[in-house]
Amino acid sequence: MIPVLYSFRRCPYAIRARLAIASSGVQIELREILLRDKPTAFLDASPSATVPCLVTAEGVLDESFDIMRWALAQNDPEGLCDMPDEGRDLVDLFDGPFKRALDLTKYAVRHPDSDPEETRAEAMEILAALEPQLAGGWLYGNAPTLADFATLPFVRQFAMINKPRFDTEATPRVSAWLETFLTSNRLANVMQKYAPWQAGDTPTHFP
Repeated sequence: MIPVLYSFRRCPYAIRARLAIASSGVQIELREILLRDKPTAFLDASPSATVPCLVTAEGVLDESFDIMRWALAQNDPEGLCDMPDEGRDLVDLFDGPFKRALDLTKYAVRHPDSDPEETRAEAMEILAALEPQLAGGWLYGNAPTLADFATLPFVRQFAMINKPRFDTEATPRVSAWLETFLTSNRLANVMQKYAPWQAGDTPTHFP
């Protein structure tokens, strides 16, 4: 069977899964879903009922970073997995403290006990700490790695809370790193719009 990826276009977790799959060239069937109207087939497949969810002949992968590693384990033509061990620690930092600060800032109205200015400052501090290692344009040199594409969708989401303010406050290399990503054909290709999937639809192959 061709693997099936349940995805939601704007979700940063789904974006990073699609980035890795696109880089690998491993073909899957893409099923775009609406989070407010989740199809039964998706709910039956996903233990957590969250995107992305990859259904393969060997089983179900319900975590986006696992999907990234699954794709690149099959084919990694760009050498995205060629990064230091601390790259994984950096991904964990963005999946944990950075994502928490992002959510508390973006969805401040849901968290009246939290100060969005404080959480914004926390996220910006994490980003500013990357400035020295972005000398080559990417986190680990002059070419992107798994760490870049596992973290940039969250940096994108955070920046878009207030892009003019982000552009004013971000350090130069962090700003350039994000802009390189935002203006890339790579991002444009994985952000194409698809109609929501329904049972019986002709399969949409990706990439």
